[in-house]
Amino acid sequence: MKKQPVLITDAARSQGDQLRSREIRYVTMMGIRALCLILGGVLISLRVPLLALWLVLCAAGMVFLPWAAVLIANDRPPKSKAERAADAAAREDYRRALIQAAATEQPAPEPITIDAEIVEESEPERARETEPEQARGSERKAG
Repeated sequence: MKKQPVLITDAARSQGDQLRSREIRYVTMMGIRALCLILGGVLISLRVPLLALWLVLCAAGMVFLPWAAVLIANDRPPKSKAERAADAAAREDYRRALIQAAATEQPAPEPITIDAEIVEESEPERARETEPEQARGSERKAG
């Protein structure tokens, strides 16, 4: 009988460990899908009884397993109680700030941004913004 390792920390599994386990589940499910395809071909060549039923089961495996594999591979472990409590506290603080801003008729606070990208301006927008400045500079020189 194998002994289970003793957990001495409340730390979550590392991102690498989580990714590895999701990759293993994905590859396993896609392997089962490939086996459904091979099994369907073998069943057709052997002309087994209830062939239509077996082919429907194989086709269902080939259609639904990729969908399920992607969902499972993109799933993350559930949040801990501490993470859920921290999220709830952040939402409550934001709600209180909104109520206070409404009561004092101040502008609402900025919403909480969890994941944001910095988007740079495109070249045509920059050129349009600098054209008037360059035109004014040439007028000053000429005048």
